Amino acid sequence: MKKKAEQLLVILFVGTLFLLSMLFFLLPHQRFSELENRYLQRPPKLTLENVLSSKYAEEAENYVTDHFPFRNKWLWAKSVSEQARLQQENNGIYKGEAEYLFEKFLQPNYEKLQEYIEALNVFSGNHPDVDMTLMLAPTSVGLYPERLPWLAPSYSQEKVNNYIGDQLKKEVTYLDGFNFLRPHVSESIYYRTDHHWTTYGAYLAYVAYAEKKGWQPLSQREFLIREVSNSFLGSYHTRSQFQGLSPDTIEAYLPHEQVATELFIADTNEKLTNMYDESFLQKKDQYSYFQGGVHALMTIKSDLDAQHIEQEKLLIIKDSYAHNVIPFLTNHVSEIHVIDIRYYNGSIAEYMSENELKNVLYLFNTATFVDEASLLKLNN
Repeated sequence: MKKKAEQLLVILFVGTLFLLSMLFFLLPHQRFSELENRYLQRPPKLTLENVLSSKYAEEAENYVTDHFPFRNKWLWAKSVSEQARLQQENNGIYKGEAEYLFEKFLQPNYEKLQEYIEALNVFSGNHPDVDMTLMLAPTSVGLYPERLPWLAPSYSQEKVNNYIGDQLKKEVTYLDGFNFLRPHVSESIYYRTDHHWTTYGAYLAYVAYAEKKGWQPLSQREFLIREVSNSFLGSYHTRSQFQGLSPDTIEAYLPHEQVATELFIADTNEKLTNMYDESFLQKKDQYSYFQGGVHALMTIKSDLDAQHIEQEKLLIIKDSYAHNVIPFLTNHVSEIHVIDIRYYNGSIAEYMSENELKNVLYLFNTATFVDEASLLKLNN
């Protein structure tokens, strides 16, 4: 009897593995996970270089993990079971005070970080006639570490930002987000359930950049501040699946003196006349309301009166923290080029030369920057 039971267990185990393997190959594979709000790993390329560097093995493991059958259901089940055990962390997300969710931030690899900083330094040295600014924004865990659960490990983002600022050459102007955000810590400058700053946080970044450039930023009184959603549960909620949280609200700052804009999205060859895509307010990824989400390359032309033009052209090299900052900048710059370095594979130096771009704003959050190997593309 015992032997039969053991045989049955083996058959069930092997059968389950076989079934899951078959489903892995038969079920359609998504390119983008709306639940996790990120692009999933593509099939790895089998090349000698990738095999020798272990890149193939890493990408193959990530590919299987990202496309495992019924992955979303497994993530939900894991979250529910861990919350039942009163655990305050799930999938790298902590449940903190005041209904804030925080992403785990540990000590970065300073050797790799130095490579990324050096890429900026070399790029700026190769373009001495270009005015370059790096704006580095802490994420919410960097500004509110005291709201983490008791004994939750966390590394100081302020220490990281200071290190980066110390290593940058003088050719790169540095704007540390701690300096312009810290005076407003009691205000709503981050979403509670998402990794981005709110539109108000983006407004503070815009003011800091404008003042650094010598422009006169628009005051809040010069905007119609409109709530466009009160049901936003962002990326931290998606990853953690913590239940019972109040949704965030999303605001749009619309100038009383409207500026006509035209967006050209190179990825899809689309031309748009609105920087806001309201269709995303009905989806999980509501933050993509700003410019319709991530694009490798985009240009924005604003029909500004001559007396309102502070600068003709600007190149923004960024992560998604820039999305709700960009609309503010269209009130001062008539032509903005936007490159998401994670997805753009052309020569940035050639692009700058072809489009006569003499001003560059790098805009990243600290958590992205310390792990952004794509910055090495700058000098390709």
